Amino acid sequence: MEGETAAKAAASSSSSPSRYESQKRRDWNTFLQYLKNHKPPLSLSRCSGAHVIEFLKYLDQFGKTKVHVVACPFFGEPNPPAQCTCPLKQAWGSLDALIGRLRAAFEEIGGGLPESNPFAAKAVRIYLKEVRESQAKARGIPYDKKKRKRPPTSTAAPTAGDGDDAGGSGGGAALVVSAATTA
Repeated sequence: MEGETAAKAAASSSSSPSRYESQKRRDWNTFLQYLKNHKPPLSLSRCSGAHVIEFLKYLDQFGKTKVHVVACPFFGEPNPPAQCTCPLKQAWGSLDALIGRLRAAFEEIGGGLPESNPFAAKAVRIYLKEVRESQAKARGIPYDKKKRKRPPTSTAAPTAGDGDDAGGSGGGAALVVSAATTA
């Protein structure tokens, strides 16, 4: 009986997609509709990072996040004391999550090589970075990139078999040299 209940639960959970999967499907269908309505209509195979950025800018009209313009007296104020006429835009976090879901959906449908994924294009990453920085500046909240903690290096030279001799980036050797020069 217990096994039967577990089997039913597993069957019901597999029959209805997760919230993430449902959102990913909705986002994918919205993007395909955008391509269909594009003038001239675009096929997915001809879609580039520039088209993805155009789509993100199109979505701004449906945004709910107030982004102060430089001329606004509340530019840089984390908690503005009054209302202003600055535009509402999509929040950076929403755009970033959307791109993540669309990138995954593109890979799942077999859109081609990962290098051909327009959602993973360098231009899209740069655009998202600019949106993040401009929104942080407009709110007066600095965006500090979290620094990765690196383990301290205790050797003065690379040892055999550490990967530097196999045509790697050489990043390990540069760390050792800089550590040696500061010691």
